[in-house]
Amino acid sequence: MGKSGRDWTQIYAIYGMEEGQTLVFLLIHAIFFSFLSILFLLYFNPICYFFESLALPAGAARFAAGFTGSVTAISAVCLFFAAGNMVYSSVALHWDMAQRMVSAVNDWSTVKYALDVGCGRGILLNAVAMQLKKEGSSGRVVGLDRRKTTVSTLRTAGIEGVQEYVTCREGDARRLPFSDNYFDVVVSAVFVHRVGKEFGQRTAAAAAERMRVLGEVVRVLKPGGVGVVWDLVHVPEYVQRLQELRMEDIRVSERVTAFMVSSHIVSFRKPNHLLLGPGEVRLDWRCTNIC
Repeated sequence: MGKSGRDWTQIYAIYGMEEGQTLVFLLIHAIFFSFLSILFLLYFNPICYFFESLALPAGAARFAAGFTGSVTAISAVCLFFAAGNMVYSSVALHWDMAQRMVSAVNDWSTVKYALDVGCGRGILLNAVAMQLKKEGSSGRVVGLDRRKTTVSTLRTAGIEGVQEYVTCREGDARRLPFSDNYFDVVVSAVFVHRVGKEFGQRTAAAAAERMRVLGEVVRVLKPGGVGVVWDLVHVPEYVQRLQELRMEDIRVSERVTAFMVSSHIVSFRKPNHLLLGPGEVRLDWRCTNIC
């Protein structure tokens, strides 16, 4: 059950999809545009006559009908492709990336406490728990999410046979309900980009909220602890902020297309000791002054 080559149907049977409403939306529109394109094909001549009734020349009317039908068919294909990519990204790719994130931590045998920020239904959470189980560790992993997913998350942990390694909490990633320097490892998968979306994805306010989450991740990490974040679009911002916070061993994976956009895994290590030069002050991990 813990092999990275697991079939996507098995993964879907356990975890389902967290963006089911979006998938349904895409499929409904794809079917609608497919139906329209078939109508254009079956009733091409009457549609041409309609365009001619709008005072278009016969040639221009046929071109307009053909162009409209082609655009409709292409739209249907694009919508089906987007729906398929969402299923792939939410299930098979999410599982594979979770395995890669777990492998970014060199030594799990020393991990006592791990945190998954934005755990959802638990693909990454359970991948961490499987690794702890594989190492014979007495460690535990905490899954945190604002939504009430605790029951479904614990159910998937039970199916995977790692329920004794998993606990769940509801909380806000911008104010993690944990003390400083608590976790050996903190992970997060395709979650941080959603924080602050109520302000608009490309606004300064939204960027500040994302940086606040990143600051919280750093705060709760123990010195020497490892953070691993897989996210969409905004990873360059995270790298810049991690550099400002003087994290060490910052590594960025190659580009992976997920949910129709670019994504990367960024990993880093919190330094054991933050050396201060003349005139420097200790950094505030909480990022409370970002605006």
